[in-house]
Amino acid sequence: MNETNNQKIAEIFAEGNSIDQALNQAVQKAVWKHKVLGNSIAVWRDGKVVWIPPEEINLTEKPLID
Repeated sequence: MNETNNQKIAEIFAEGNSIDQALNQAVQKAVWKHKVLGNSIAVWRDGKVVWIPPEEINLTEKPLID
């Protein structure tokens, strides 16, 4: 990797928004897939693991799927 690429990567990490957006999209995609396939998801609530059945998974919109 050259110095220009290293600088760009350092800027992306320092700024943080691009990484946050990518992680959010990945989570939304995974949750959407679970719902569509009829699988429950596990979440952390009040210090405990709680299973959410697919019919109770609420998504505001379909995530971008590649």
